[in-house]
Amino acid sequence: MKFSLFAISAIYSASLASAFAPASRPAAVRSSVVSVAMADAQFDQEQFIAESKEMRLKHLEEQAMYALKISCENYDNAVFPNAMIAGDVVITHLLHRMGHLKDGKCTVMCVDTFHLFPETMEFLKELEAAYEFKAEIFNAEGIPVGDKEAFDKRYGADLWKENIEEYDRVCKVEPFQRGLKTCNTNCMINGRTRWQGFERAWIDLFENAPIGGGLAKCNPLAYWTLEDCFDYIAKHEILAHPLHAKGYPSIGDAKDTIPIPEDGSVKFVDFKFEGDKTAWLDYASERKGRFVGLANADGSTKTECGIHVDGAEKTWDRDLWEADKSKVKKIESTDAALEIKNSGKPSVVVVYAPWCQFSVAMEDEFEKFAASADVDVYSFRGDEERDFVQGNLNTESFPTVNVIKADGTAVKYESEVRTVEAITKFLAETL
Repeated sequence: MKFSLFAISAIYSASLASAFAPASRPAAVRSSVVSVAMADAQFDQEQFIAESKEMRLKHLEEQAMYALKISCENYDNAVFPNAMIAGDVVITHLLHRMGHLKDGKCTVMCVDTFHLFPETMEFLKELEAAYEFKAEIFNAEGIPVGDKEAFDKRYGADLWKENIEEYDRVCKVEPFQRGLKTCNTNCMINGRTRWQGFERAWIDLFENAPIGGGLAKCNPLAYWTLEDCFDYIAKHEILAHPLHAKGYPSIGDAKDTIPIPEDGSVKFVDFKFEGDKTAWLDYASERKGRFVGLANADGSTKTECGIHVDGAEKTWDRDLWEADKSKVKKIESTDAALEIKNSGKPSVVVVYAPWCQFSVAMEDEFEKFAASADVDVYSFRGDEERDFVQGNLNTESFPTVNVIKADGTAVKYESEVRTVEAITKFLAETL
């Protein structure tokens, strides 16, 4: 490099002279200025920046590998939940280089929400083949891996529209935590960084996660920027998610992830940026295209999927019409529901979801109705048996009240006035 110690000395001298010398400078000072000009001419700025970046990446790489070494060699069951975004493919590459994917010291885990881009799970197969590992895949409870049709029948294709917190619980938080438990995780590796936004601005290389009573959590890229990640991907020609080449800086669910800018003018193609990369690389911009159009229950803009939030697994306080505490009898299964429907006895059944604000709102009034009714009154949780309640209990939304006639016919109460008097009147008219 041409930038010499002499030049540094000359610049330093010139700055001192500039600060303290009078406007009419002596010849000695003018000579220093000439030296500075000569030094500037020898200063290769682009080379200096490139070498500085190389030094930075080398330090970040060593730091990340140190953190991964601690995690994989000091814990029996290190697990890496991999979302295949830029930082995650860097971690995958590093784990491979260290041999921890092949030797089994680190397990890769993925959560399939059934709402991912089609490219995401296909890309996982590419990573598995290239780095010689097999990921453990988890999805909504009770659903076979990859069976979107079964998910839609049980939970509903539009669950995320009805209640985003419940969607997060069912599709992200619960399978994520079940995955960690199934893998006997005692150290979780993840790709969160301080650069991603104020919610993560103070994370360190290691912390305790608020999951399952607490477990060790390793953030090997804590001090990386998104630019560092893409620089590293480019330097080592690491496999990257194909949607980066279509304008997506970060990739989540297809339903709420968009390119940034929306016209797709910024891309990462063949390990190079096209367009104004600052749209991706500014502070807290990585996830700017994520959770678009979504809001939390309190109306605030959604920025976290719930997986990394304390208490996110709990999106409702309790079940409604709890067994042994209510006059409303609980139906525990679809078989039990059919038995009641075909019993030859009239009854009233409410199909509800515990997270539904309208179900919650009618709880007290329906309890009073059960106490005064001369027929059996039941509740059936329908959000996890959607196909069944649609076909047998007239349910398209929650709550739905049905009067079951002696012949087994379910007659839907169409009104949204759910008072004791209104439901009692409908019961009398129906029977």
